[in-house]
Amino acid sequence: MRSDSESLADAFARGASEAGNEVEKITIREKNIRFCKGCLACQKTQHCVINDDAPAIVAKMHDADVIVFATPIYYYEMCGQLKTLLDRANPLYSSDYHFRDIYMLTSAAEDEEYVPERAVAGLTGWIDCFEKARLTGTVFAGGVSAPGETEGHPSLVRAYEMGKPLKDNCFRFATVPSYNRRTLSAHLIICSNVHRSLEQFF
Repeated sequence: MRSDSESLADAFARGASEAGNEVEKITIREKNIRFCKGCLACQKTQHCVINDDAPAIVAKMHDADVIVFATPIYYYEMCGQLKTLLDRANPLYSSDYHFRDIYMLTSAAEDEEYVPERAVAGLTGWIDCFEKARLTGTVFAGGVSAPGETEGHPSLVRAYEMGKPLKDNCFRFATVPSYNRRTLSAHLIICSNVHRSLEQFF
C-alpha cells in the first residue's frame, strides 16, 4: 500500500500529467544515497566524487524546471533521506541549473497547521541558495499515520489541483521517503521544459 506522502505525490503528478505534462516519478526508498563528505570538489567539477545513486538524481534535478518534494514529517522536520539528497545536490550550486519552481508535499500524524513549518523552512533554506528558484506552493496532509489514511483526504484534491495549472510542461517526478510504520518510501517530482510565465503563480 502506498504511503501517505506518496499518495500526495501521485495526486500532484496526476494533475500535472492530465494538463499535458510529462511526469517522471523517482522513489528514493531503495536508492543508495550516502552522506555528503563536505569536500566541495563538486564546486570545481560540478560532479560528486561519491559513486552512488545520487548523481543521476541530481542530474535530473539540474535539467528540471519544476521540482516537487514529498516527504513525511518526522519530529517536526523533513525525513532524513530528503535532507541527505538535498546535501548531495551541492553540485547544482555552481551550475547553470534550470529549475525555477519548487513545491513541497508533506504528511504527518499530527494535524495542527504548524506541524510542517520546520520542514518547509529547511527546504526554503536550500532554495535560498539558488537565486533563480523559489518555493511556489505547499500541501500538508495532517492526521494521517498509516498507509492509505489519505484516501478521501482533502489534501489529495489540493495536490491534484496544484499540479493542473502547469500546462504544456514536461515533468520529471521524483519522490522522497515516507514512513508507514514498517518501511520507508521516498518521493520527489522533477519537471522539465516548462513553457509558461512565472507570474501566474503569484
